[in-house]
Amino acid sequence: MVGIELGRVWVGGVMKMANSVIHFLQQWLVYHPTILKFSWNPPLTPFSSLPLLSLSLFCYISLTLLLPFLPLPPLTPRFLKPITSFHSLFLFSLSLLMSFSTMLTIFSLPLSILCFPPHTKPNGPLFFWAYIFYLSKFIELIDTLLIILSRNFRRLSFLHVYHHATVLIMCYLWLHTSQSLFPIALITNASVHVIMYAYYFLTALGIRPTWKRLVTDSQILQFVFSFVVSLIMLYYHFSGQGCSGIWGWCFNALFNASLLALFLDFHRKSYAQRNKDKLNVKTD
Repeated sequence: MVGIELGRVWVGGVMKMANSVIHFLQQWLVYHPTILKFSWNPPLTPFSSLPLLSLSLFCYISLTLLLPFLPLPPLTPRFLKPITSFHSLFLFSLSLLMSFSTMLTIFSLPLSILCFPPHTKPNGPLFFWAYIFYLSKFIELIDTLLIILSRNFRRLSFLHVYHHATVLIMCYLWLHTSQSLFPIALITNASVHVIMYAYYFLTALGIRPTWKRLVTDSQILQFVFSFVVSLIMLYYHFSGQGCSGIWGWCFNALFNASLLALFLDFHRKSYAQRNKDKLNVKTD
């Protein structure tokens, strides 16, 4: 009996501590005045101007096409690896924060994330984290610069440039159209980036994880899951009064379909030959 009572006290103490931690995190990640009162208001919100977005994309694509042809000396690994490590660690941490904070917001506030009501205003915690996610995509463009500076142009694929450029437009439309379903897309994409940048960080440190394939597989799974959830959203949209940001979702769906096709092709080319080589080794 004494043991049972002590167990109850211990469980009660753990639950009280967990509630205190959750309350603390809610105050900083959901109910903080800056987050709670956030409003997407172009062009007053920094980086919300459409001309600025267009100029950023033009500069990114132009420099990506131009810089490889300039006689720039490659940076030595001794200089480049610390920069790559910090960049990957920062985006790993930020992706983890965005994914967790969005989930915490969903569980803390009475929100219908599958189908926002028509004419939903892009205000509040969910849109704040969508805004942070949008800004993080500008930081991710540094990936391309690091590839160019390392002169490892094999990694500078069409998929890489297309993904980095178009995802900026997608995130802008999340906010500009108050797009339904974006919280789920944010959580899944940020979670995939946690895996991806953890891999990049370890690789920059000279560690070669054995789960490289998991990065590509998780990206493909993300797109398949998005299409399944989209069917639910479309049901709500056509059976009710409609869902906010349906035109933004249309762009998002086309973008995801194109990425799925490109990632499946990349997956086939990257791993089919490896599996064939392993089979040949076993039969020799």
